Amino acid sequence: MSATLPPFPRPQEPAGEPELLQLSSAGDDPCLRADAARNRARLLEAATRLIAEHGAAGVTMEAVAAAANVGKGTVFRRFGDRTGLLTALLDHSSRKLQADFLGGPPPLGPGAPAIERLRAFGVAVLYRSVEQLDLQLAAQPEPTRRFAHPSLRALHTHVTMLLRQIAPDADCELLAQTLMGYLDPALIHHLTKQCGMPLERLEKGWLDLVDRVTGSRPPC
Repeated sequence: MSATLPPFPRPQEPAGEPELLQLSSAGDDPCLRADAARNRARLLEAATRLIAEHGAAGVTMEAVAAAANVGKGTVFRRFGDRTGLLTALLDHSSRKLQADFLGGPPPLGPGAPAIERLRAFGVAVLYRSVEQLDLQLAAQPEPTRRFAHPSLRALHTHVTMLLRQIAPDADCELLAQTLMGYLDPALIHHLTKQCGMPLERLEKGWLDLVDRVTGSRPPC
């Protein structure tokens, strides 16, 4: 996998829009000791290098411990299990995406009409998913916890907020679930890897879906 994850320092939350769900992680605990925070960052950096070199399959608790030059028990104490480690990596990427649509430039960020922001949001998620597909598939929680994960809830909250501006009389929470289903990593993997669809086709499909769901038309 060629894509690299964003830097590990926490981005500043931009003002001017409703604050979305915060992505929880041990690194955000204000009581966490400085040395423990450094160890956590070092472990995440080691895992990122392993993913770049070997894909998500190369990320085991033992491999990360060896790459970070710490004991295996340290990795388990910090992340619980392999899924927790992979989820922590995705949380850093999710923070970057969240910062972009909360305070980045339009049309993804504030300042553009809601329909344009919704179109840009889906395109951004599509490209992010394709770049990190291996990691996203490996880190998916079990079905009973999948939709409750903070990063997915933050994306759903954002889409719901935009839909309420575009179609206030609609059941925006359910419409948001419909739109988010199009951006599911497993579906993107199926369409791009198994069906051989180019990403450009998925992008056009997203724009068409948004326009049909909202009754909108793209600008001339």
